[in-house]
Amino acid sequence: MPETRTKDDVDTVTKISDRSVNETVARLTELIARRGMHLFAVIDQAAEAKNVGLQLRETTMVIFGSPVAGTPVMAAVPLAALDLPLKVLVWADGPQTKVSYDSPPAIARRRGLSPELAANLTGISGLTDALVAP
Repeated sequence: MPETRTKDDVDTVTKISDRSVNETVARLTELIARRGMHLFAVIDQAAEAKNVGLQLRETTMVIFGSPVAGTPVMAAVPLAALDLPLKVLVWADGPQTKVSYDSPPAIARRRGLSPELAANLTGISGLTDALVAP
């Protein structure tokens, strides 16, 4: 599984998808549904830019989560709601499609989560591994 952490932001995980942005987003939303998570929003940021006369590479934000996993985190640490629900950015970088998200350890560190609460965030790694798998 190709995974990179950018030099400028070690808290961001980026993986490469062999699919187009649209295909990757469609697959991600299918995986979210299949895993019983809630899809809160899919925001086509390039389309929104186009609506105001601006250009942006293909860029789509997928916002999702599990209230069963996220609620205890937000109950214990209310500011964790700034990071939840979870977000995955699917974007075009030239000919490549990239999948980026804040790493669970970074969120846990930023919000001072206990190891038990931090464990509630780790599903994003397996989800994105499945997403970029052939």
